[in-house]
Amino acid sequence: MKLAAAAGGGLLVGFNWTDAKAKPAVLDATAEAAAPSIEFNSYLSVSPEGKITIFSPNPEVGQGIKTAFPIVVAEELDVDWQQVHVAQAPLDTVKFQRQVAGGSGSIPHSWKRLRQAGATTRQLFINTAAKRWGVPAGECTTDKGMVLHKGKNKKATYAELAADASKMPTPTDVPLKDPKDFKLIGTSIRNVDNKDIITGKPLFGLDFHRDGMLYAVVQRPEAFGTKIKSVDASKARAMPGIVDVITFDNNVAVLGKSTWQVLKARKALNIQYEKESALESTSDHDRIFDELLNAPDATVRRKDGDVEAAFKSAAKVIKSEYQCPFLPHSPMEPMNFFAHVRPDGAELIGPTQTPERARGDAAKFLNLPQDKVTVEMTRMGGGFGRRLATDFVMEAVKVSALAKAPVKLIWTREDDMTGGDYRPAVKYRFEAALDAKGNMIGYKLRGAGINAGNPTRQDNFPAGAVDNLLIDSAEHKSPITTGPWRAPITNFLAYAEQSFLDEVATAAGKDPIAFRLELLDKAKKSPAGDIKYDIDRMRAVTELAAEKSNWGKKSGVAQGFSLYFSHLSYVAQVGEVTMKQGKPELTKVIAAVDCGIVINQSGARQQVMGGVVDGIGHAMYGKLTFDEGAPEQNNYNNYRMIRMSEIPEVEVHFVDNGIDPTGLGEPALPPTGGAVANAIFKATGKRIYKQPFVEQDVLKGVS
Repeated sequence: MKLAAAAGGGLLVGFNWTDAKAKPAVLDATAEAAAPSIEFNSYLSVSPEGKITIFSPNPEVGQGIKTAFPIVVAEELDVDWQQVHVAQAPLDTVKFQRQVAGGSGSIPHSWKRLRQAGATTRQLFINTAAKRWGVPAGECTTDKGMVLHKGKNKKATYAELAADASKMPTPTDVPLKDPKDFKLIGTSIRNVDNKDIITGKPLFGLDFHRDGMLYAVVQRPEAFGTKIKSVDASKARAMPGIVDVITFDNNVAVLGKSTWQVLKARKALNIQYEKESALESTSDHDRIFDELLNAPDATVRRKDGDVEAAFKSAAKVIKSEYQCPFLPHSPMEPMNFFAHVRPDGAELIGPTQTPERARGDAAKFLNLPQDKVTVEMTRMGGGFGRRLATDFVMEAVKVSALAKAPVKLIWTREDDMTGGDYRPAVKYRFEAALDAKGNMIGYKLRGAGINAGNPTRQDNFPAGAVDNLLIDSAEHKSPITTGPWRAPITNFLAYAEQSFLDEVATAAGKDPIAFRLELLDKAKKSPAGDIKYDIDRMRAVTELAAEKSNWGKKSGVAQGFSLYFSHLSYVAQVGEVTMKQGKPELTKVIAAVDCGIVINQSGARQQVMGGVVDGIGHAMYGKLTFDEGAPEQNNYNNYRMIRMSEIPEVEVHFVDNGIDPTGLGEPALPPTGGAVANAIFKATGKRIYKQPFVEQDVLKGVS
């Protein structure tokens, strides 16, 4: 069925948002008291009534893991997807491993474990039926949640076999399906939460409510590098519904009976701050970047060959600098968490990408054994790395402990945008040396970052493809807090690196794709040191993107190419720009993706499209600046996000190579900025050296 829109009318035809075959399940302890479900392993249970519940242990942050994990189990279990109910599992480090949403690592880590869980249980049902019927297990088959024996015309559902199966020995070394026999994996299956999301059923952290809980908001320092000098909370305490005002760490929490009451009371606080460290502005960072790039010393990350000699002998040297600003994560759902701290334990409920870290931090602070702290995960309205941190969880824990009450702590949009853990700001300096034939014989990269650690990927392309290479970095430590932002480091390095390689190709008089393929050939025939990327996979997505975009053959369309490897996956993109009224307009992005076996075509396609749109939006519009330590953007009225009308067509193609799945939540984002910038150059002849693109001369006047 397809999605169609009537011109100007917004009518959706032939698409059912609520048609999710497998249904999400909220487990009710009283629902099956008479006939409890039987758990066969950590991932699935079967009830006598035939309900098959598959548990998804990892946090659901919009990446579709709550659908993908159960698909893998259901595939090997050989059940009808319509029979399946999906439930979010709580944190349980005994039953599960790596209950984390980060690094695009959930599927690569759990792929074989999930398959084994389903296959072992399927074999258990076969063995049970074979024993019941007195036939060899090898003569039995399965289909849609039933065991079949064609010779004796016997069949039994998994539900009918469940009780006996639970008493059978667990099979070992069960073979997994041949991928050619997959029935679910590789098809399009709608997200199991579709109906609940569209109909507004409580799923997210902000939806959570418990009778008797207090609401809390926190006033944090308005500028990085300041600390509380004094607090006058008398007016706030006297306001209706306010239960308490608590000062902790460098914060002031207001607790009350409703969100509206605590937000109003927070405005009545009189807090005086004093300087604790340097109050940095964006102008300071610009100066610091130049100092770091020109400093005689830096941390060498990789050095191959004789770089100095290569540049001295070069027929041509290309040198450019690229700069990226701080960015907030800005998820649709601001930070929030529920905590109920008691003398004998603590209960934590909310949206976290790292539930085990949240439990560990809480247990350490409360001086409790970890098994006395429980963590339940709600669905998250976005995270992009922000919810890897536990600061918002610990605020709820600390306030609950001090108030001796269950507390729902909520951040506003302004809190969320000014509360730190930003994408680090970075400036890069690239240099390339070309010989008389246009071959790149030398390459230099220095990354200068604000709290960025190592803002390079020294073993990534084009490392290994250039005989003489130097990659180093320098860092400035700032009181401004930073953290992982979707596709850490590569989200801004890829734009700079791929734009510069385009510059080098142009200077060499070579087609940008042909230039990259030459480098890959060089890396394959005579690699200059170790590399982390797979040359054949990188070449395959490059050639697929060129083929699907009809590279270089479209009239009136300027195309830009970009290629990146991150989180074990490979993505090549072609951005297409047309000139309208003298200004470049992005009309299409074609993405070629190698992430191994695609589990859910629908979910995977949405992941890639979402990554592309996110990459476009932040490259084109996103910027967070500072004045004396204070963020100058605090909401969507002054922080620019991409708009629906600005989203181009996104076309996605997957490489079908049959290898085990690799990451997908992040890899589609890094190449996007470079593809767009290179297409704009092709259309206008002007390079873009800074983000956001709309503030650069070539796009001035584009709203």
